Amino acid sequence: MIKFLDLHKINARFEPQLKLEFQQFLESGHYVLGEGTKAFEINYAKYCGTKHCIGVSNGLDALIIIFKAYIQLGKLNKGDEVLVPANTYIASILAIIEAGLKPIFIEPNIGTFNWEASTIKKHITSKTKAILTVHLYGQLADSEAILKLSKKHNLIVVEDAAQAHGAENAFGKRAGNLSDAAAFSFYPSKNLGALGEAGAVTTNDEKLAKTVSELRNYGSAKKYENVRIGINNRIDELQARILNIKLKHLDTDNEQRRKVARQYLLKINNDKVKLPFYDGSKNHNFHLFVVLVEHRNEFVKYLLDNGVQSSVHYPKPPHKQEALHEFSKLQLPITESIHKECVSLPISPVMEDFEIAKVIEIVNKYNY
Repeated sequence: MIKFLDLHKINARFEPQLKLEFQQFLESGHYVLGEGTKAFEINYAKYCGTKHCIGVSNGLDALIIIFKAYIQLGKLNKGDEVLVPANTYIASILAIIEAGLKPIFIEPNIGTFNWEASTIKKHITSKTKAILTVHLYGQLADSEAILKLSKKHNLIVVEDAAQAHGAENAFGKRAGNLSDAAAFSFYPSKNLGALGEAGAVTTNDEKLAKTVSELRNYGSAKKYENVRIGINNRIDELQARILNIKLKHLDTDNEQRRKVARQYLLKINNDKVKLPFYDGSKNHNFHLFVVLVEHRNEFVKYLLDNGVQSSVHYPKPPHKQEALHEFSKLQLPITESIHKECVSLPISPVMEDFEIAKVIEIVNKYNY
């Protein structure tokens, strides 16, 4: 069976280093916001090209804290509208709502799965105060055009970069440095994955960075001195140390994913399987390789019956989730079409050539 994602095999490469790091962590006697966290924050900020990185508990919390920080700084107010792609993972929407803001769902381009500045422009009103752009499946949205649009309308731009670690635009700028602030998830299945929950905020805004740092730690910059109504959303010290080890290999791993993707794009030839858009650059880290298939359930079963695991990201769009029932009457046909037909094929930096060839062979033989 070809696994959709073999996390054990991915992490086994680092086992000696991880064991040594755990021993050092254990012996340090400092298990919260220690030297490991400081080192990772410095290294990840440098990697993304930003001035600041603040480690937090997970990707959802990273988004929530960004929005709450902007509210505390007076740059956003409760009830302000935030434009967001309709086909994102529900976490993007939950963060906006949790911060007391209002999500406005925007349809994506069905070819790239990302939205476009020209579409965003049509939905900007006097109530619009921020744009939450999502680099879905690891492919960068057109951030340069979105930033240009935001400056014209005086809007805050936040990146949901939870899937885009290391993706790089044509100007050499990486995800996390294409907005006013960005949120990352280091969930174990991510391209840069921890061995548990972890996340981060990156930004070049010193005031925002300071506010985020305070908010994640009970609203405190100095122990027992609380300047804000904060929460406890700190990154775990051990996870920060693990991420520091794996960060050194992120670019190589991303290139390996692109190698797999190029093979799929070159050799999968089945008119019943629509392949994703890719321009051949580093703007896609291929966190996921998502195809569209009309009869998804049959396709997924066919793959499994032939020894190939797949996954679906995501089977139901946010506006059709019970938790967001107030948005259920929205007419979003492109989004609903994507969520109805999307299937994620196996892709990882540790896939063997024979596994890649097997997936291609099985997909090409599909005929429903």
